[in-house]
Amino acid sequence: MDSALSSLNVAYLESLLALRGQDSAALAPEWQQWLDDQQRPLSASGPPSTNRQPSTIPSDSVRQERVDQLIRAYREQGHRIAALDPLGRAPEQVPELELQSHGLAEADLGRTFSTAGLAGPASQTLAEIIERLKEAYCGPVGIQVMHIDDRDVRRWVLERWEDPARRSQLSAKDQRRIFARLTDAVVFERFVRKKYVGAKTFSLEGAESLIPLLDLAIEKAAGQGIEEIVMGMAHRGRLNVLTNIIGKQPREIFFEFEDRRPEAHRGSGDVKYHLGFSGDWQAVNGRQVHLSMCFNPSHLEFVNPVALGRLRAKQDRSHDRQRCNGLALLIHGDASFAGEGIVAETLNLSELPAYQVGGALHIIVNNQVGFTTSPAQGRSTRYATDVARMLQTPIFHVNGEHPDAVAQVIDIAMEFRATFQRDVVVDMLAYRRWGHNEVDEPSFTQPIMYQAIEHRRSVRDVYLDHLLEKGDLTREEADEIARSRRKRLRAEFDQVQREDAEPSSAEPQGVWKGYTGGSPNSDDDAVETAVDGETLSRLLNRLATPPDDFHPHRKLTRGMQRRHRMADGQEPVDWAAAEAMAVASLAAEGHPIRLAGQDTQRGTFSQRHAVLHDVVDGHEHLIFSGLADQQESVEIINSPLSEAAATGFEYGYSLDRPNALVAWEAQYGDFANAAQVIIDQFLASAEDKWRRLSGLTLLLPHGFEGQGPEHSSARLERFLVMATEYNWQVAIPSTPAQYFHLLRRQVKRSWRKPLIVMTPKSLLRHSQMQSPWVDFTSGRFQHYLPDDLSPKKVRRVLLCSGKVGVDLRDRRNNGEADNVAVLRIEQLYPLSDEQLRQMLEPYPDAELMWVQEEPSNMGALPYWRMRFGDRWAGDRPWTWVARHPSASPATGSSASHQLEQAELLDRAFA
Repeated sequence: MDSALSSLNVAYLESLLALRGQDSAALAPEWQQWLDDQQRPLSASGPPSTNRQPSTIPSDSVRQERVDQLIRAYREQGHRIAALDPLGRAPEQVPELELQSHGLAEADLGRTFSTAGLAGPASQTLAEIIERLKEAYCGPVGIQVMHIDDRDVRRWVLERWEDPARRSQLSAKDQRRIFARLTDAVVFERFVRKKYVGAKTFSLEGAESLIPLLDLAIEKAAGQGIEEIVMGMAHRGRLNVLTNIIGKQPREIFFEFEDRRPEAHRGSGDVKYHLGFSGDWQAVNGRQVHLSMCFNPSHLEFVNPVALGRLRAKQDRSHDRQRCNGLALLIHGDASFAGEGIVAETLNLSELPAYQVGGALHIIVNNQVGFTTSPAQGRSTRYATDVARMLQTPIFHVNGEHPDAVAQVIDIAMEFRATFQRDVVVDMLAYRRWGHNEVDEPSFTQPIMYQAIEHRRSVRDVYLDHLLEKGDLTREEADEIARSRRKRLRAEFDQVQREDAEPSSAEPQGVWKGYTGGSPNSDDDAVETAVDGETLSRLLNRLATPPDDFHPHRKLTRGMQRRHRMADGQEPVDWAAAEAMAVASLAAEGHPIRLAGQDTQRGTFSQRHAVLHDVVDGHEHLIFSGLADQQESVEIINSPLSEAAATGFEYGYSLDRPNALVAWEAQYGDFANAAQVIIDQFLASAEDKWRRLSGLTLLLPHGFEGQGPEHSSARLERFLVMATEYNWQVAIPSTPAQYFHLLRRQVKRSWRKPLIVMTPKSLLRHSQMQSPWVDFTSGRFQHYLPDDLSPKKVRRVLLCSGKVGVDLRDRRNNGEADNVAVLRIEQLYPLSDEQLRQMLEPYPDAELMWVQEEPSNMGALPYWRMRFGDRWAGDRPWTWVARHPSASPATGSSASHQLEQAELLDRAFA
């Protein structure tokens, strides 16, 4: 025990020395001797007598060490007594910050101590040191920085914050600008509330400092060379930010309040506080910054990865590999930042090379309450921001009613982000004046809080008193600023009231010029997707040829040799080779490729091997490198173990890279369940709600093979039940050539829609999952695949998709029946009745049966029954075969699966 305590004492003393920037040579002789004794090995007879603290210790040395402990305590705990709450809640008691906790007394306040580890003068009295510490850590700003492991990063923040001279100093001109921006925020909210009584606006009142904060952040960004800012935020304060920051004209917002054209929005569009917008910011230094506010649903925080993906795409498009020309600015609520798991998923992306954007600025508008839920009911942590401590980055808490403090915090936060290219978090504590929305009564659930809020003056009025007292602004000037804002809003409002008033046209398309949404044109499927044989052969040979000095795994060399034989036409092409050829040919033709997912580089089923690992030294080789002189980038990415954030990121990326093949692959299709918010609220409905196109592809392994309920179904029924108005494409290709043409068609045609692909698992190596070389050098994707039986002898047509089609053909070809045709529907949506009639035209008298592996309440069957009733394509009676209805997709018993599958096939041929 004595030995353990001695080791702890030594470690503690050394940490104190490190904090002061000293080494053991700076110790008094008595302490140096004691330290040497602690580090001497113990003898057999036990510790030496000198293994005790010396009886005569220089009191100045002891006191200095205690002062050093006190300084560290303020750095670690000072935020706990900071004046952060604008509603005046008393700070907690923190014993670690009291003198007696460190063996100090009031008698020591007049003594002079070294401040070698504290920015500023080299020595001061203890009273002066404490005053400096309280000013830095216990005023309207609280800082959390000591959780950062990197000493240099930690010291960078401490030096800039502890020295008042190094913090941003606001001039009278700066403060007048802050006041003007506060006025913008207040006047807008009051004007809208007066003109549209009872309407939901999700007011910013109580947190108006957000507007000058954003103003200062954008100006700082312009000074740092930022050219693009992508913003994401929820509904609170969104209208204010749109008009006062992004540049949306107030008349456009007033048009949305007026809601005069119901016929134009039947079944489409979204509420005004979910809409996105973009504009250009003219900075004081003359630079122009493009601002993009992402559209988003009410599902709080799910816009975060979308915004990051958009910025990453913008950076890639402009070849900004250093990630220094763009900024992701994410505005959060306190309850959602602490409560939504997507926040942690997104934070985890920040330092991963495939997802880095140069650091995001996170702003928490802290209302100190959820909808009606208090922090004590909504989180297990002291701060809403505690989840961000997972990152090596500072967290700044600031009282939102101290605009000057807000300005200082945003300045150092932006400087930190630019210096270290890391995320940084600013927690602005405020309040919510009107409850969750303007018709809500918040005092039902927070009566004491809203008694304090009811009589509270706005931050603008309080800041005005401060400027008037300083003499930096007159009352007349302040009134004129407000009058000019109200005058502009009245003019915009009056313009909307005219009978002939019309909203302005949609935003310019930018990079989307030349791409279309809506319903498909007749020639959309006619796009050329075949590739000439010489080109394909060269690409496939290149894909199968690692560098001369590379040592591949011996088991992979056989696969490479087989690909050489495929390229020479000696063997049919398998699924993985078809995918590789599609990716390679698109990249060689100038289309960027980004394929991300869990274990995607190798492939869940060990089929892809897009990134090879040298067995000697472990270095990597991307097989898609060096394909052509002018090839575009190819990224094959192992994503983190995330579905929602990873899918959201790729969706955001697809919004700003329309010419790219952007795909997210689930490890198993079932895992897409965890990304359902992104799929439902963004992918399926964005064009309908927000008029935004996306070409994101989802690759979802699907098929019933006895692997249990969580490894069988990608929930095809969910995608089909949401399929309408040509919102996306749902396909189940059953040959490698079909998959090849499907991927190339997704990029080559100008009709941009999300693509959902049910991909195979065990069938990746099935003999029927191979295609002849000619199918790649000619032809295109087919919506259905016919049977090779003579139509004259067919008495029954089995309609199906995916793996069960292979099982049915195997059963039929093994002599089960010679009068049953198996027709595979490769694209389930969109698929017209006319295409179905053409498919069935050769079999006018045959009975029709739909066959699927899934339970009858899942898969495509519910969709077909909803669409056709009892007449297929309007005029043909049909029956169906499926597993019995079930709450779970599949059995967990392999033997039971085999029994069910056999019964299914028996019924199909009965």
